[in-house]
Amino acid sequence: MSNPAGPMTLDLNDPELEFSNLVDAYITWVLAVINDEKLESEDQLLTDDISEDALNAMRFLPGDVTSAIETSLARVYDVDAEELANLLFPED
Repeated sequence: MSNPAGPMTLDLNDPELEFSNLVDAYITWVLAVINDEKLESEDQLLTDDISEDALNAMRFLPGDVTSAIETSLARVYDVDAEELANLLFPED
């Protein structure tokens, strides 16, 4: 669900919405948080739309899937998994 003009918000009522769209939304959010908080990038990627899409995706993704995404991306970007969890869910 990419849009050349920018990210689209997930339409949960879209009959063509697929599991991969939910996974993509969650991955995009985790990558944006890692970019903004750990990579010291000048470009801030996290937007309200990305966060909203990820929260909606989490409602439908099994915990094993979200955990695997977080663990994999933490390893790739050399971020401690517990630290990443604290960045993603600071109030927990």
